[in-house]
Amino acid sequence: MTRFVGFLSLAVAVPLLGSMPLASAVASDQFIIVQSTTSTQNSGLYDAILPAIEAATGIEVRVVAVGTGQAIKNARNCDGDVLLVHAKAAEEAFVAAGFGAARTDLMYNDFVLVGPGDDPAGVAGVETISAALRRIEQAKSVFASRGDDSGTHKKEVALWDTAGLDPSDASGTWYRETGSGMGATLNIAVGMGAYSLTDRATWIAFANKGDHRIVLEGDAALFNQYGIIPVSPDACPSVKQAAAARFVEWMVSEPGQSAIAAYRRAGQQLFFPNAPGVGGAG
Repeated sequence: MTRFVGFLSLAVAVPLLGSMPLASAVASDQFIIVQSTTSTQNSGLYDAILPAIEAATGIEVRVVAVGTGQAIKNARNCDGDVLLVHAKAAEEAFVAAGFGAARTDLMYNDFVLVGPGDDPAGVAGVETISAALRRIEQAKSVFASRGDDSGTHKKEVALWDTAGLDPSDASGTWYRETGSGMGATLNIAVGMGAYSLTDRATWIAFANKGDHRIVLEGDAALFNQYGIIPVSPDACPSVKQAAAARFVEWMVSEPGQSAIAAYRRAGQQLFFPNAPGVGGAG
C-alpha cells in the first residue's frame, strides 16, 4: 500500500491529563460514547483494540458508528464524549465552532476505487482518480455513491469536483446514491456491477466482493486522514471530560499507536498511526 508519508499533516496537540495515570481506578460503571465513522467499526479495529483500552484505563467505550456527517451532528447535540472521524475540514470547523476541545491526527490509510472485473469504463491502467472518474462519466458506467454526507462521500464529491464533473446531474441514471453506509453501498455496487469509492480498510474486511476488484489506487489525492477530538465541556457540560481525555491520551500514546499499527486483516495493515510525536511507527 502507498504510505503517503509526505502528506502527514501538523495537528493541534490534545491537552493530556499528564498528572492522571492511565491505570487510575475508575468506577466500573463509567463509560464514554465515541461518535465514530463506520470504517473503523466495519474494519474490526474497535473489536481488536477496545479490550486493551478498557484494561489500561478502566473506562468502558461505547461506539456509535455512523457516517462522519451524522457523527459530527450527534457530537454537536452532545450525544457523545469523543469524535473520531475522517473529514479534516469538517473536524476543524467542529473545533472552531467550540464543540471540540482540540483535534489531533490519529492515523491514516487511503481510499480506493473498486469496480467489476470486466472494468466496462476501462479505468484500470489510468494513473489518476480524476482520469478514472472522467472515463466512468464518459462511459455512463454505473457508479454507486454513499450519498450520505459521510467522510467517504465528502471525499468522493471533492474528487468529482477536482475532475471538473458534477455527477448529481445524472442522479438516478448511471449515478446511484444509496444513502447508506459503506458496507451496504459495496453490496449494492457488487449487485449492480457498479464502481464505487471506498476506504481500503472496509474493502479489505468486506466479504462479498464477488468479481469486484480495486481498479485504481495509489493516487496521492486518495489519502485518508483520521482525527480524534474530545467534545468540549464548554459546549456540552454533561461530557465526561476526564474519561474522554484519558481515552484520547491512550489512543495517541505509544501503546495506542502500536495497537493501531498491529491490527491486520488478511495479513494486511489497515491503518497507519501518525499521532504527533508517536505516529509513523507502523
